[in-house]
Amino acid sequence: QVQLVESGGGFVQAGGSLSLSCATSGRSFSSLAMGWFRQAPGKEREFVATISWSGGDIYYADFVKGRFTISRDNAKNTGVYLQMDSLKPDDTAVYYCAAGRYGGRYSNGYAYWGQGTLVTVSS
Repeated sequence: QVQLVESGGGFVQAGGSLSLSCATSGRSFSSLAMGWFRQAPGKEREFVATISWSGGDIYYADFVKGRFTISRDNAKNTGVYLQMDSLKPDDTAVYYCAAGRYGGRYSNGYAYWGQGTLVTVSS
C-alpha cells in the first residue's frame, strides 16, 4: 500500500505562486510514477502533470506548460512536488497527487490517490 498526503494549497491572487507537496509512505516510492490531477467545481477531474519513476520523463497538460513544474526527490524518498507560478483564476481546483506503476495522463494509470488540497486563485 501507498499513502499520499498533499499539502501546500491555499488562497492566492492571480499572478501569484504556490508550491504543492505530496508526502508518500508505504511501498517504495522511487519505483512508482507520480502525477498531479485537479478537479474544479462542477467539472471532471483532469490531468495536470506526471513524472516517471526515474524523473526522466515529464509531461504537462497544455494549459500549465511554462507555468507549473513537477519534480520528485527519490534520494530522500520524500515525495513529489508541484511548483505553480503565474496562477490564474481558472487554476482554482482541488489538486490531487497520484502514484502508480504506469503513470501517464489518464487516471487509470494510478492506483493510489491522496485526499486533495484546495487551491483558490482570485482575480
